[in-house]
Amino acid sequence: MGTKLADIIEAQTLALTDLSGKTLAIDAFNTIYSFLATIRQPDGTPLTDRHGRVTSHLSGLFYRNVNLLENGISPVYVFDGESPELKAAEVQRRREIRDSAYEEWKIAKEEGRIEDARRAGQASSRLTGPMIDESKDLLHALGIPVIQAPSEGEAIAAQMARDNLVWASASQDNDSLLYNCPRMIRNLSISGRRRVARSQKYKNIDPELIVLDINLKLLGISREQLIDIAILVGTDYNDGVKGIGPKTALKLVKGHSNLEGIEKDRGEKFDIPYDEIREIFLHPPKMDISAPKWTDPKPNDIVKILCKEHDFSDSRVEKSLERLHEALEENRGSTHQSALSDFF
Repeated sequence: MGTKLADIIEAQTLALTDLSGKTLAIDAFNTIYSFLATIRQPDGTPLTDRHGRVTSHLSGLFYRNVNLLENGISPVYVFDGESPELKAAEVQRRREIRDSAYEEWKIAKEEGRIEDARRAGQASSRLTGPMIDESKDLLHALGIPVIQAPSEGEAIAAQMARDNLVWASASQDNDSLLYNCPRMIRNLSISGRRRVARSQKYKNIDPELIVLDINLKLLGISREQLIDIAILVGTDYNDGVKGIGPKTALKLVKGHSNLEGIEKDRGEKFDIPYDEIREIFLHPPKMDISAPKWTDPKPNDIVKILCKEHDFSDSRVEKSLERLHEALEENRGSTHQSALSDFF
């Protein structure tokens, strides 16, 4: 879910080409869930192979990363580890929502309510252990580094950006800012044309750059105060305070400095473990990380994973690999021959 701060956060619209030459730490779970939700048939049915195994995540990871690499962008994927205990209630809530949406999807599909089925199908997306493993295998085959975080992936992505191991993190969740990520890219995995709900119209979704320091200066607050605003609105670790949105939360925190000041003025305590939540964002687990290294894609491994194991079109995958080969040769210069040349 993340924290809904979009109403007070300023973002700069970019073209994908503006990110050429940049290294990005991508929130893996966040991105894979977006593929599971959006890469579906009109009635909400996910892509599957002949054995009924979902392949939407593999399709998204392959074609989107080919596109990123073609544009000279170097991604590294950071996978979540064990969630903080405070997140258990949110994890359970999401599970119940997915289960309910799955039942709704089946009923809507049987009744021919295609739009309702599509929406319910998107909300029913599940990411399983085997899907995580094959996602990592595909990324390795593409030559893209994979990092396993000890806890929240966004925290490690933010650490990498602060340590200049990457230029920015990429996620749809504003939690990256709470983890002190200096630069965040939004819409990286979903940029392009998207259909507007309940219509036949389409809109363009472009990548956006959010710079933490610029936003803190524009808002006139500290990162600690931004965390308090997020707590009032609601995070993965707590429900928001009823009736308080981002703009009201900003006004309250600026007027009272922090949550303690707001409580004092109201004469009542918030039923929120905010000290624990602050600690999660201010002092998340860290890890020793070396500079990521990208390697040449392994076309035979990619074809094995996608075509032989999951029934992807051989010709379509090979055409994408050929495009990637040409782009890598152009980006690197003719003096460096990619291992893809042996494949063609």
